Amino acid sequence: MLAELESAYAHCESLLREADKDRYLATLFAPADKRPHLHALYAFVTEISCVRDKVREPMPGEIRMQWWMDALDSRPCGDSKGNPVFCAVKDTIARFDLPVTTLINMVDARIFDLYDDPMPTMRDLVGYSGETCSAVMQLAAIILNDGEQPCTADIAGHAGVACTMARVLWNLPKHASRGQLFIPLDILSAHGVCREDIIARETTPEIRQVLKAFHDAADDHVEAVGCYADQIPCKVAPAFLQTALVRHYLAAHRKLNDPLNEQACLSQWRRQWILWRAARCANTVGCSS
Repeated sequence: MLAELESAYAHCESLLREADKDRYLATLFAPADKRPHLHALYAFVTEISCVRDKVREPMPGEIRMQWWMDALDSRPCGDSKGNPVFCAVKDTIARFDLPVTTLINMVDARIFDLYDDPMPTMRDLVGYSGETCSAVMQLAAIILNDGEQPCTADIAGHAGVACTMARVLWNLPKHASRGQLFIPLDILSAHGVCREDIIARETTPEIRQVLKAFHDAADDHVEAVGCYADQIPCKVAPAFLQTALVRHYLAAHRKLNDPLNEQACLSQWRRQWILWRAARCANTVGCSS
């Protein structure tokens, strides 16, 4: 049994290293005994966030999501023991008393990804971010805090929104090519743009105004994260480390000539340096005791 569990954690590490380099790099700054559990949590997030990429129609995706919700809720769902990510995350849940409801809500929120329904308002995007990225950060903080809830909910809220908005911009060409829209309709309508304009992938002056407004909103959340930075206990700082990359992702995206068709780039060595520098600052002046 121990060998199977070790194998499951090793699978999670490998999956994370391949599929989500930013989160994997951030785990390198966590204590060695916590890394396997962060790998398990983040591998679970990778599994549910990549479902859209693996299915052609929403229904098979919904079935996968329901499997995860049933497995987490200990309901009959087939061979859950044969899934190494589930085995590792289930063990992590038990070890650190993670709130299962939060994980189930995370899966439920990700069902939105399976469809082409546009994000209605900025408030809806904040709510989506709260149940996905912000929740992941808070769960990671609980793991790093030995199963105890740290007082980091406010910074997790802003950091999760900032990271989500950066990812929305980073993935804009991919989303637009398949008819998805995460930039809220209320921002589009404020600048005379509709969903079809984004899907058409022609970067007009109006669309540039939309993207500027979206960038500005992301900057506001990044600034809010900065206001809370010195309140993060050093023990849980690695849970929020990836937020250090957001400014750089936003800056890279701003430089694109055709953001609806071009993919921004931030090299791995630079991301590693940014995370190292952020981790060093956190261990010296950026944390509370």
